[in-house]
Amino acid sequence: MTTTVAAVVMCAAALWWSAERARALRRARLVLALPAGTGVLLRPAAARRWWHVVRGRREWWCLPVAAVCALLGASPLPLLAGAVAVPLVGRGLRGAQRRREQEARAARVVDLCGAVAGELRAGWQPAPALAFAARTTGALGGHEAAVLAAARFGGDVPEALRRAARRDGADGLAGMAACWQVAVDGGAGLATGLDRLEAALRAHRDQQEKLRAQLSGAWATVAVLAVLPVAGLGLGAALGARPLWVLLHTPAGLGCLLVGGALEAVGLWWAARIVRGGERL
Repeated sequence: MTTTVAAVVMCAAALWWSAERARALRRARLVLALPAGTGVLLRPAAARRWWHVVRGRREWWCLPVAAVCALLGASPLPLLAGAVAVPLVGRGLRGAQRRREQEARAARVVDLCGAVAGELRAGWQPAPALAFAARTTGALGGHEAAVLAAARFGGDVPEALRRAARRDGADGLAGMAACWQVAVDGGAGLATGLDRLEAALRAHRDQQEKLRAQLSGAWATVAVLAVLPVAGLGLGAALGARPLWVLLHTPAGLGCLLVGGALEAVGLWWAARIVRGGERL
């Protein structure tokens, strides 16, 4: 028990130190305009608690949960599992964040097509219409300067739009580049082509949202599969069976924990893979 408490204290101290150091580095980069990755270490404010820093890094909460499990089970094994879970959970959270950014970027591209078409119908020329719509919607991101420069000074606007379309979620810009190319080379109406492109992109987004809504039940099933082992441990503890002690301090329990954990991980991965495959259809 003493070893477990010492391990928990050391883990909490390491988490506090790493969180305070990350906060100090971010503050130094903001104040001194240092590039990311600069190894500057400032003395952290002693009055700040570590959770004020890690609240934006949700994967670090695996360690306190593991520490509680380690205390309840009187074993350092949950701490090791928590340390292993931190990068895995962080990877999953970053992937979810990238998907949200991709969806938001796709929505901004749809808004850009509609805004440019509206400005063209209001009597604006293509270059000023694109400049105004791009600044309003922010759909071009870091490629905005290159695209607007090409539009203002007679450059290759379709090629600039195709380069901007290489970002995840910005595929609609490739269609906008094709509309621009046809309008310049063939004399077709740019506003009409953008209207059709906007309608197609909106229809695709609506279809994705409907599919995601239909798959919400499958995601609920995956969540239930993830919670069932925890519910079983809680039920066993309520009945006085001491499931944590059995799993962490007996050979049969350790074997069941390893096999069950592996099967649970494989099952969750396979179920999530099936659901994500349905989302991509």
